[in-house]
Amino acid sequence: MMGWLQLFLLHPVSLYQGAAFPFALLFNYLCTMDSFSTHARYLFLLAGGGALALAAMGPFAVLVFIPAICAVFLICLLSPQEVHRQTFCFQMSWQTLCHLGLHYTEYYLQELPSMRFCLALSSLMLLTQRVTSLSLDICEGKLAAASGGTRSRSSLSEHLCKALPYFSYLLFFPALLGGPLCSFQRFQARVQGPSNLCPRHPFRALTWRGLQILGLECLKVVMRAVVRAGAGLTDCRQLQCIYVMWSTAGLFKLTYYSHWILDDSLLCAAGFGSEFGQSPGEDGYIPDADIWTLETTHRISLFARKWNQSTARWLRRLVFQHSRVWPLLQTFAFSAWWHGLHPGQVFGFLCWAVMVEADYLIHTFAKLFIRSWPMKLLYRTLTWAHTQLIIAYIMLAVEVRSLSSLWLLCNSYNSVFPMVYCILLLLLAKRKHTFN
Repeated sequence: MMGWLQLFLLHPVSLYQGAAFPFALLFNYLCTMDSFSTHARYLFLLAGGGALALAAMGPFAVLVFIPAICAVFLICLLSPQEVHRQTFCFQMSWQTLCHLGLHYTEYYLQELPSMRFCLALSSLMLLTQRVTSLSLDICEGKLAAASGGTRSRSSLSEHLCKALPYFSYLLFFPALLGGPLCSFQRFQARVQGPSNLCPRHPFRALTWRGLQILGLECLKVVMRAVVRAGAGLTDCRQLQCIYVMWSTAGLFKLTYYSHWILDDSLLCAAGFGSEFGQSPGEDGYIPDADIWTLETTHRISLFARKWNQSTARWLRRLVFQHSRVWPLLQTFAFSAWWHGLHPGQVFGFLCWAVMVEADYLIHTFAKLFIRSWPMKLLYRTLTWAHTQLIIAYIMLAVEVRSLSSLWLLCNSYNSVFPMVYCILLLLLAKRKHTFN
């Protein structure tokens, strides 16, 4: 999420997520007891989120607490028609200011930013997802409006009781540092559910996820040794740069897969995972890692939908479905903004948008002209290899932190792969216009 710095961040994040596991299991156990009231559940999750934020972020936790408090205030104050626009503008403005602070430290002062500050930024990005998801639910009528409560003559304690579910949702500890986006409807159904319907500890599911993480970590050790033994982008020559790009991107992917499964395991331990089921009218729970599809697909567009699935669905709902002109480009441009607008991110996400557009045209024309089984097999093999190399190129572009590293990537043989798709996009776009 934060480039090369992300590999530096994922290790401490994993430590804090691991430390939260006993409390997630404790919460799941307490929910089976009738004496553990709904308010107690909300408070347990909120207190756990506050404690985890202070432990992981230190004084920078205030960067997460302030927008969470302001978001709840806006949700309780504004009408359903206004709530999404106002909360979105405030949240993205706050997050952008924090990202500008990171830019100032990295590019102007040329210093390594504080790990706690980067953890706060990562948590803030996840908070933006929950805030906008909640405000969209209210704006679209999926949730009852909370406005009007602050204008009534109720006591302060009653106001706080009404706001408690929102505070708890925005800061609940299983999703504070990572994890798939959990909708407010799912969160509320889990917390308010009767004790006899609360899921027992899914030890089988957790064991399977633990074995997956163990396997991925072993592969990471091997891949890290391969990357260290080989040349970097600064030292590679000609076709060797393709191998460097592929192996480095492979290390990035293994790191993300392992981290996503760990995040999903924490939500599962607390009872918010897929084992909990689905409420009527609620968007289903989607884990972020679909490793099999990501590693076997020959479609860049499918990879874009399956990579970090809950975030992809959030972007589709927030931007794509509300864009009338160039929705694909707007979605990837907003993703670059949400990630922090680093030079590599801007280039990488815009390149990804062009590749997805080319992918649609290439595979549409391929279905018309490739009919025989051997040709289909050959076509699928070649497009799979090309897709994986383009994704590796985009991933390195997004992850690099400096303009010099980005220039090295663009000036290498690796740029041939996206250029092929760009040329095919131009040729097939003209042919599509002729067919139309």
